[in-house]
Amino acid sequence: MTFELDCLGLKITVPLENSHAVEGGFIAGAPALSLNLPSAPVRFYRHGWQSWTLAAWIDPSLPVTPISAPDFRAKDEDPLYAISKSHVSAWVGAFEFGKDAVLLVGALDLGGRVMLQGAQMSAFYESGGGDWFFALGKEDQVFKRYAQLLGERLGSRPTRPLRVWCSWYSLYNLINEKILRQAITDLGDLPFEVIQVDDGWQRSTGDWEANKKFPSGMADMAAKITATGRIAGLWLSPFITTKSSSIFRDHPDWILKDDEGRPVFAGMNFSGKIYALDVSHPAVLGWLQQQIRKVRAWGFEYLKLDFLYAGAFPGRPFEPKPREEIYRQALRTMREAAGEAYLLACGAPIVPSLGLCDGIRIGPDVTPYWLNVPLSVYLNNPNHPSTQNAVRTSLGRLWLKEIVHIDPDVLFFRSRVNALKPDERSLLLDLGEIAGFKATSDLPQWLSTEDRKKLSDYLGHSARLKQLGRYKFQIDNREVDYSAAIPLPKGQPFPTILASGLGLAQMARREVLPAIAEVLKNRFS
Repeated sequence: MTFELDCLGLKITVPLENSHAVEGGFIAGAPALSLNLPSAPVRFYRHGWQSWTLAAWIDPSLPVTPISAPDFRAKDEDPLYAISKSHVSAWVGAFEFGKDAVLLVGALDLGGRVMLQGAQMSAFYESGGGDWFFALGKEDQVFKRYAQLLGERLGSRPTRPLRVWCSWYSLYNLINEKILRQAITDLGDLPFEVIQVDDGWQRSTGDWEANKKFPSGMADMAAKITATGRIAGLWLSPFITTKSSSIFRDHPDWILKDDEGRPVFAGMNFSGKIYALDVSHPAVLGWLQQQIRKVRAWGFEYLKLDFLYAGAFPGRPFEPKPREEIYRQALRTMREAAGEAYLLACGAPIVPSLGLCDGIRIGPDVTPYWLNVPLSVYLNNPNHPSTQNAVRTSLGRLWLKEIVHIDPDVLFFRSRVNALKPDERSLLLDLGEIAGFKATSDLPQWLSTEDRKKLSDYLGHSARLKQLGRYKFQIDNREVDYSAAIPLPKGQPFPTILASGLGLAQMARREVLPAIAEVLKNRFS
């Protein structure tokens, strides 16, 4: 069977079996397919695998530049394609040939990848087969239709986005019971619906019990939050662990192993080196269920589940199933244990999470500065925490708003401990309006009277939105253009930095954030 797509004189003919027309395009069933495009596209939409992984329109004529540091590749990219010499997109790829002429090829099942080399497009499933959606037309139309089809296949959870205060971006993991109780009090009547305790409350990554900094326990903390009329939220990273945890020590069979029988390294975070749990293991699934039921019994009804990508890491799992299938099964186990709690998936493989989470992070972590030059530029890592990286990738995933709450991360209102320039801060605040998910970590004592009023007004405001172009929006009566924030920065390669005698640590101290010292100095003042 042959399908022909025609748009503005551009014709693409696709000879495929098992195909049928649907609204907006057609669906073809195939484990793999290839297509000679009419020409090399001027832009390629590359969709990242998990929350932090770059999703953006890129120039396909430029060479692929993998992240230089293996530790960051493990944390920020799909490990199977992290050093590919071709442009690889997770589940969906799109090819721009001219204004309003965009070809979208999107997987409707788990494990799909789209690859581009010159004018040659190939798409494949990592295992077995599945369906592909083809559409040609205006960018907004083809992505909207693809999102609708994903929602029909995988589900959606149409609930209202919440207004959230979380502890991370002011206190990081240096939280304790006294500080949080004071913050809860000082938030006063600010219109937050959720107060979420982030990393730093647990004994270790893998041991999800209150540590010594929370002597009254986490049920008491949840009660203090709910007493203010708000929902109590809690951070966990249930698919990873560290060597210091009892899980790693007492249950070595619960750790995902590679082909050599070694624990699968999943990157670095504030806990140090982290390792993936084998979430296909029945005992691990039972343990996950217990952990979620436990924190729900404590009184937490909003759960931020972080570093979820580890649940879909390649390895030798107990249950030999496709890795994204394993991930989705484990996330479903937690969804069922959580009941009606709000689940925010972070560091999460995007498509396998749909229908099982209420919200999903759609970009890297923000920071109170614009760009971490040493780690983002010199190490070729556009996935690293930085506000510019977060803005770029979040804008590349707005099409998901059709079927899931999209979280571009927190917004900054504080005057203190903030190195963002006024225009940079405005772009971030406008992104929150566009996405519809509004959160902050600003400590009340870091807010001036004017800051506090702006925050209160912002949380209570519902903007009128209209998208005018790929990077241009109308927000109420203003036009906002993100074009200048989108291009990937060009910098000198990392080896030159070393050759110059200026080491990475020194470069970070000099360029990353003069305010880091101020953050540490003022964190508790």
